[in-house]
Amino acid sequence: MDAPIPLQSEFLFRMEMTVAPTVLGATPLGERRIGQVTGGRFFGPAIRGEVLPGGADWMTTGSDAATRLDVRAMLRAEDGQLIGIHYTGLRAGPPDVLARLAAGDTVDPALYYMRTAIRFETGPGPHEWLNRVLAVAVGQRPPQGPIYDVYAIR
Repeated sequence: MDAPIPLQSEFLFRMEMTVAPTVLGATPLGERRIGQVTGGRFFGPAIRGEVLPGGADWMTTGSDAATRLDVRAMLRAEDGQLIGIHYTGLRAGPPDVLARLAAGDTVDPALYYMRTAIRFETGPGPHEWLNRVLAVAVGQRPPQGPIYDVYAIR
């Protein structure tokens, strides 16, 4: 058997989002919260711009206390090109750490796991290469809103 092909990544940008939470409550799938995206920014070596209001994160916390993320949002690059972003992910950790996050405390991101898988969608233009990228992000959840360091998988 051949050796596994190593995974390589390239840093794309940091995305900082602001959200307005809405609690839907208990559902058959778990505890549902919706974080309506109110804005933000993204910036990196190859692309930068703003996170537009109007997206949302449909979060579900299951019986295992882990929160599943399902987010659709819209980015606008500095040159004006619109870029759709869709990601799913997972936030998990020890019960006391998750309780502090839920209470709105600032928590060291090393104490919990927050990762996402990302796809982009955009039209013709200087950033259409994003249509052919699978990305992952390492996230953190400070009180003002989520922050993601986004990496292209090469």
